[in-house]
Formats: sequence, structure tokens, C-alpha cells
Amino acid sequence: MPEQTITIGHKDFAVACQPGEEKFLLAAAEMLDAEARTLLNQIGRVPAEKMLLMSGLMLADKTASVEDKLKEAEAQIESMREEISRLHARPAQKVEVPVVPQDLTDGLSELAARAEAVAEEMESRGSA
Repeated sequence: MPEQTITIGHKDFAVACQPGEEKFLLAAAEMLDAEARTLLNQIGRVPAEKMLLMSGLMLADKTASVEDKLKEAEAQIESMREEISRLHARPAQKVEVPVVPQDLTDGLSELAARAEAVAEEMESRGSA
């Protein structure tokens, strides 16, 4: 079983871990050390046992907060999944486009042609 030396709050500790788990141990030790250094900066010198206890509690508090946020995010994701499923299950909505009667289209075309003819006549009178 590999043994690692970790530093928590300027104190070295020898800790054994499973083979291949060294990087996880070191990452956890860094997190605990960060809390310990914060504690030492605020309070000053503290006995090792109290430093480790307080640092562990501070880290546990942060972990609990992250777990609460994770649960909230998972609930939102589940709600969104349900909404997506509900929307997919809805029958497709038909959109009806009104049809313009042919006689109205013909009338508008004739009116447009007359307007163009009048415009051309006015243009030819203006340039003469």
C-alpha cells in the first residue's frame, strides 16, 4: 500500500492509500489544506487536532452546499426533461393559411396593371 506525505496547515502527515489512488488523496489533501490555511490565517496557531476538525467541518459545509445545489440542478433538469417529453407527446398543431379567392387576386392584378399604366402615362407627360 503506497504511503504519501501530505501537508495540512503546515504540518506533515504520512497517509497510506490504495495503489492508483495517490492523485485523489493528494487532491483531497489540497482541499483540506486550503481550509486549514484559511483557519490558521483567521485564528492563528491552533492544535493539530482542532485544526483538522475545524478544517474538515468547513470542507463538509462547502460539500453540503454543493450537494444542495446539485440536487436543485438535477430537479430542474428532470422538470425540463418532463416538459420536453410533454411537448413531444403533443399532437402536431396544424396551421391554417387563409386562401385568397381567385377573383380577388385577379381584381388586384388588374388594378395594379391600371396603376402602372397611369404611372407610365404620367411619366411620359412629364418628360414631354
